[in-house]
Order: sequence, then C-alpha cells, then structure tokens
Amino acid sequence: MKIIDIENWDRKNQYDFFKNYEDPFFNITATLEVTNLYRFCKVHKLSFFLAGLYVANKAMNQIPEFKLRLDDGKVIAFDDIDISSTVLNDDDTFSFCHFESYSSIFEFIENGLKTIENLKNSIVGDSDVNAIAVVHSTTIPWVSITGFKHARNGNEKEIGIPKIVFGKYYNQDNRKIMPFSVEVHHALMDGIHVGLLYEKMQYIIDHLK
Repeated sequence: MKIIDIENWDRKNQYDFFKNYEDPFFNITATLEVTNLYRFCKVHKLSFFLAGLYVANKAMNQIPEFKLRLDDGKVIAFDDIDISSTVLNDDDTFSFCHFESYSSIFEFIENGLKTIENLKNSIVGDSDVNAIAVVHSTTIPWVSITGFKHARNGNEKEIGIPKIVFGKYYNQDNRKIMPFSVEVHHALMDGIHVGLLYEKMQYIIDHLK
C-alpha cells in the first residue's frame, strides 16, 4: 500500500474535477461471453458463481486504477484487493461474504466454498463492511440486466470502492452471454479503465483450460 502524491499525479486534473461531485460514480453495463467459463466449471465441477468472482478479482488486480481508494482525503494505492459479495441465504435473505484473492481459480473456489460454509454455519459473521481494499459484488441470476443502480448511504464518494454486478446469462448463437455491470468513482478512473476490465476478464475466461 502507498499514498499517491496527488500534486504530481498524472490524473490530478481529473481527480480535482470529479472529487467533489455530489455523485461522482459512473456505471457501464455490457456483456461478457462466458461460454468457456461455463464449460470449464462443468468439466471441473466448480461453482460458476465463485468462478465469476475469481475472474473479476483477478482482472481488477491487474489494473492499478481498480486498486485505488480514498481515505480521509488521501488517495491510497493497494498492492492487492479482495472481493466482497452478497450470498443468498436459505431463507432468501442475503449476507455479505469476503473472499480473499488467490492466483489459482481452484484455490479461490476451494477457499470460497469454505468461507460460505462457515458463514452459513455461523462460524464467522458477515464480512467487515468497513474494509476498503475490496470490490463490492452482487449477482442477479434471475434477470439479464441492461443497467443497474446501487443503493448508497451517502459516504461512498469519500471511499471510492468499485461495485460490480453479474446478471443472468443467456444463450445466443450457441454462445453463453452474461450481462456485467461496473460502477466506479470518476475521480479515480475513466471509461478506458472499465473497458480494460472487460477486456482482461474476457481474456481470462477465454484462456481457461
């Protein structure tokens, strides 16, 4: 972790322009082709939900802008970030679950399954909602979304945690297509960085063997 020297930062102008916006977040919803991810999970009997989280987490850790956060007026660059996601409970409520980063998809999913099991068995409580070296994720497997608006409590613009949403995949021309929403703080990154996330996620998916 390091503190960014804002005065000598190459995006100081963009940071100064957007940091005091009432709502400095922008959202892009587009699609990923998840045919190979689905196939990979079927072959190896893996959780498709956790595999999606792995892909997003791995891609974000390859993009420095997705590891930037705001903390008490400072811009912090983390070395690595984890991912926190909603997990559906048996009574159709949900809990927040914190998933640590792993370089291997198999390690990520193995530890992710343990984390979910511990949560459901009340061995651990909801993940620390105050952690900032994370990305917030949720899944809407019932709807092929074309856009998304997040609930906010008003202080998120002072932190800048990205939020992502996985929608319901659908079949198109023998391919599986998944809507994927990304919401980020404009003082910390621009559309080019979100585009790079889609590109890196697609690359990771396509090269799973």
